[in-house]
Amino acid sequence: MEQKAEEEVSNAFPPSFSSSDLKQLLHSLPSNALNHFFSLGVCVRCILRLFGIKGPIYASIDNGSVENPVDSTASNETKLCNVCLGILQFRFYDDREKRMFQKDAAYDVALLIADMVRQEGYQFDSFSLEVSIPPLILQKEASLWSYIQTKYGSEPWFQEKIHTGCVSIKDALKFSLINPLEKLLDCKSSWCPFRIRLTYTHTKASEGVAKCSDNGGSCKRRKTDESDSTGERPLSSSVENGSFDCSKLFPKSENEPCHFTYNCFRTPFYFGGRYLKYSRNVSQTCWIIDDERMGEASVEEIIGIKVLQACRGDNYKFHAAGREDIDVRMLGPGRPFILEVQNTRLVPTEQFANNIEKMINEEENKLVRVKNLKLVGSDGWNLMREGEGEKQKQYAALVWTSRPLKDEDFQQVSSLKDLKVVQRTPIRVLHRRSPLEREKIIHWMKMETVAGSSQYFLLHLCTQAGTYIKEFVHGDLGRTHPRYDKNLRLMQCLMAKMSGTHTNLLVTALF
Repeated sequence: MEQKAEEEVSNAFPPSFSSSDLKQLLHSLPSNALNHFFSLGVCVRCILRLFGIKGPIYASIDNGSVENPVDSTASNETKLCNVCLGILQFRFYDDREKRMFQKDAAYDVALLIADMVRQEGYQFDSFSLEVSIPPLILQKEASLWSYIQTKYGSEPWFQEKIHTGCVSIKDALKFSLINPLEKLLDCKSSWCPFRIRLTYTHTKASEGVAKCSDNGGSCKRRKTDESDSTGERPLSSSVENGSFDCSKLFPKSENEPCHFTYNCFRTPFYFGGRYLKYSRNVSQTCWIIDDERMGEASVEEIIGIKVLQACRGDNYKFHAAGREDIDVRMLGPGRPFILEVQNTRLVPTEQFANNIEKMINEEENKLVRVKNLKLVGSDGWNLMREGEGEKQKQYAALVWTSRPLKDEDFQQVSSLKDLKVVQRTPIRVLHRRSPLEREKIIHWMKMETVAGSSQYFLLHLCTQAGTYIKEFVHGDLGRTHPRYDKNLRLMQCLMAKMSGTHTNLLVTALF
């Protein structure tokens, strides 16, 4: 819906309207309704949108020269509009400047916004305009529209307009600002990643939210047949019998300008690839315990900071397909990851991604390397989860035994297929994981001798994803059963190092 409205507003800007065009347009409207709207304290832009009028006329209105062509004494542009509370009159309290502003033309507001965009230093070739207005104004608009339906519902002009409806305040503001913004920024408006956001808030709306919170979040009124909770009769019956007091539509206590903030941002870019970790002292993400850093660095920081600086972004989020322990290397084809970079000032390209990959891989410390770094979209999440979705993982572990190995040990291990093991949450992670039992499968194993040693060997194994390999080897004080050394009938079996060899993992753990 937002994209459709953006395109409609952007495409509705032919050449500018003159003041005479505005007068001619106002003359064409029903004089009784026009005078009545002016008497209710409705601004000219709100009157136009209530009649369903769209187009460049909104950008061409000068607040200082607007008059009611039927009755010049009824013009309200010097007063705050009772419906939009100054939004379409460009009267607001600027939260950036901490002072009240009153602009006569849309161009003046567009100039403020364009200056802010230039100062931020974004690279862009189009922009999308977003508008947020307080619920209080939507309530006023709904009340006025209900009043108009009741009062003018039977008149021909209303019957014609009821099929198209009125223009929303958001769209009317876009009609006012998009054309001058396109000229000032020298680019077109369209639905794109670069957004300019205009946010209007109101103190009365904030008070209403606070009141709802104080009442336990309930602001509902009880329904009655003939009157509301204050004993007043419904709006429709009051209007029909002529007893309705129009001042109740717009209480004076709410007649103050909105607060206005404006900023620009870009939706996130996503970089996808695979990382390899060569150090046993590097965690996957930043790991701090009691204000003390664990390890010398993290994969997240090594990759994320480089990309963030190159893109001139505000922040980044690192997402990986699974994780390895800090003392475990990641070799082989690498682990899939996605880096979400927020609010970048530059627009990255594929060549840009290649340059970042080269920059990371040429670091002197060689702790982490990146492969196949590229820009990805929403489909990148599916690619990242390839590793998580794999049912089998392959590892290689350097293991020490308490007795020399025999030929039958190698044969016995190779004969084991789809061995079921039950693992309770390991002691080493029990402080941060739920104490559960997990059933896993060891699909196959084979042993490889280590030259010059009869008690060290390489254990290659393929397991179900999520298997705790270290605990399978040494038993974790009986929390994993059956344990590996029991199958070998060994006195003791300890893991010295662990490495994975396929399906995105190669792990090496110092124990």
